[in-house]
Amino acid sequence: MEASSNSLLYHATSTEEGVRLDVFLAQRLPDVSRAQIQRWIEAGYVELNGKIARPNMRLKAGDEVYLEPPTPPPVEPQPEAIPLQVLYEDEHLAVVNKPRGMVTHPAPGAENGTLVNAALARFGSLSTIGAPERPGIVHRLDKDTTGLILIARTDLAHRALAEQIQQRLVERRYLALVWGVPRFQRALVDAPIGRSESDRTRMSVKAPLHDPSARPAVTEFALLESLGVCALLEARLHTGRTHQVRVHAAYAGHPVVGDPVYGAGRSATQYGWRKADARSLEELIGRMGGQALHAYRLTFAHPVTRQEMTFTCEPPEDMQAIIEWLRGKKEDARE
Repeated sequence: MEASSNSLLYHATSTEEGVRLDVFLAQRLPDVSRAQIQRWIEAGYVELNGKIARPNMRLKAGDEVYLEPPTPPPVEPQPEAIPLQVLYEDEHLAVVNKPRGMVTHPAPGAENGTLVNAALARFGSLSTIGAPERPGIVHRLDKDTTGLILIARTDLAHRALAEQIQQRLVERRYLALVWGVPRFQRALVDAPIGRSESDRTRMSVKAPLHDPSARPAVTEFALLESLGVCALLEARLHTGRTHQVRVHAAYAGHPVVGDPVYGAGRSATQYGWRKADARSLEELIGRMGGQALHAYRLTFAHPVTRQEMTFTCEPPEDMQAIIEWLRGKKEDARE
């Protein structure tokens, strides 16, 4: 196969020894169904160590899996009656609190049930700037990141808001529950981000002189609260790269709690906690089903009136439950 921008390259680890190829790819591509992955393998879109693969092949450590999925034709999203928490709306824009598990816009393996589908049903029409599958989307949030996101209802609003983002005039702040307690009160992480060479679904910090694909990325962190084995940070974006907060938090040595990509393997037992307490914390994290990252504050100028607008929203209940539990354990330790 010839490599393209759509191609994906993975390497099996020692812990994945003996795993079926279709199961391996399903774990790496959570937004794609296993049935779809099996169809891709059977159609010859997957190679194992340079040879056309079969779905039931089992992996060995170090095996190279290459996937070249077919490029689907653009599909016009359809309205779907999905509840949305709308904090603000007018004829130009809307501000929505995106829930965990909702993909921002349609993509292969996630054609329905997205924020775009819900917004089309709620608002009727959205801006037409950009790709046809993402009308109204000025910026995005990861599937399991919750919080505030802008929706443009007109092309005029979309252009004005996109320009504000490009000029770094839109202020986006996140609450991130991370592993460990940083030594810093404030820190500026200025580290370019690009695609990982070993896993194309991951991003990583890059050296720009050696990787022309690296793009500038700057995140400002502030320590809000120490919570024993964890800490609550505020992350302010100065740029908007894919997975930026998650990558920079891990790069700083404090990956986001519940992050299956950049925080895998972290647990309370690593910080000396008793197994019973660690198990209780892991159960709460498991119920959350994603990273403890919430876009809680958004400030921008209205694209027509130019009035400054600021919106805030509290973290979802599952993330808040972990924070409150950690606060309780911290109080118990003081007594």
